[in-house]
Amino acid sequence: MTQTRTRLERGRGALGPALELVHTGRAPTRAVLTAELGVTRATAGAVAAELEALGLIRVDSRPGAAAGTQGRPSHRLTVAPDGPVVLAAQVHVDGFRAALVGLGGRIVATAPGCMTVPADPAAVLDAVVEAGAGLLRASGRRCLGAGLAVPSAVAEPEGTALNPLHVAWQAGAPVRELFRRSLARAGVPGPGDATAVPAGPPAADSAPGAPIGQTGNDVNLAALAEYRHGAGRGARQLLCVATGHRGVGGALVLDGRLHTGSSGLALEVGHLTVHEEGRACHCGGRGCLDVEADPLAFLTAAGREPGPEVSLLQQARDLLRDEYADPSVRAAAHLLIDRLGRGLAGLVNILNPDRIILGGLHRDLLDADPERLRAVVAERSLWGRSGGVPLLPCTLDYNSLVGAAELAWQPVLDDPLRALGA
Repeated sequence: MTQTRTRLERGRGALGPALELVHTGRAPTRAVLTAELGVTRATAGAVAAELEALGLIRVDSRPGAAAGTQGRPSHRLTVAPDGPVVLAAQVHVDGFRAALVGLGGRIVATAPGCMTVPADPAAVLDAVVEAGAGLLRASGRRCLGAGLAVPSAVAEPEGTALNPLHVAWQAGAPVRELFRRSLARAGVPGPGDATAVPAGPPAADSAPGAPIGQTGNDVNLAALAEYRHGAGRGARQLLCVATGHRGVGGALVLDGRLHTGSSGLALEVGHLTVHEEGRACHCGGRGCLDVEADPLAFLTAAGREPGPEVSLLQQARDLLRDEYADPSVRAAAHLLIDRLGRGLAGLVNILNPDRIILGGLHRDLLDADPERLRAVVAERSLWGRSGGVPLLPCTLDYNSLVGAAELAWQPVLDDPLRALGA
């Protein structure tokens, strides 16, 4: 056994943590990796070499030194640009999107699909998986798993969509099981499967090699993606609030882990009351954030009739960007900012986060008038008055898709050798 192999055996338990450090950008060099892992330079080198041999990262042993620096620069570590991918999928009110996502949260390829989401979730899941399988065939990349983001709280451990309020699915739809069946029918390979790309539909849903598709709420997954790769990096108590095509969702990441409650249903922030005499909500209440601060609420407040040609979210964004000088549009934006601020202030009082990130239309409202939103939160929150909580826009495109990919990458981050069948 070589000395390198001996060092690797000592550091084998560090393969997963090392890969996660490179995956999240926290170990750009071998010197940083050594310090973060708390191992010797030799062991860190052996671990990096093994991850490179697995095709997961790239080690640059001859990086250029920065101008004005002295000494030999450390080996640079990056994710392998042509390495394996996972299939990520998202279902939303106006259709779906499939993507191939590599390590580092890099979207390699994407395919949108516009359709009226049917009452049978299996139909749209078959469509999104078919689109993803087509991307895999075209790419020739090895697939290591699949993840799905849905516009509903997902009950655990069953993987059921408990309250799909804005799509026509029946409450309790078994979306995880349906997703896994669609993946198996499409022949999408997963961890440990030697097949690089889909070879065609297998004979049965339970065919060997089908990936264990994971499923989560879209805002939860957006928060996870932003924590690892975007605006949430470095936060310890990260609160994410976002509106997609319809409704409002929230998520909390505590010390790197999603806080999902006892059964996956925590942080349903859309059902905070922000206008006591407001619109009736799907939950049975009135004036909830869900119906008072989403794209439809903005279009309605601005006196605009939603059109069928593009999504409600895109219509609201276009209106805010192109016609903000119109008094009716500006007044509608201020109304939604005030109601969003009230909801955020209540969450600050309860959760005391160290950072808040806003996605979807809420990101655009923050950009439109950041001082107004910050003032409302500070005025109505106990802790905001003592200095305020940073309010930042989400920075990742398709962050729910990237978060769905994080679900699929997690088994690889936990144990790269087992996931790759090495």
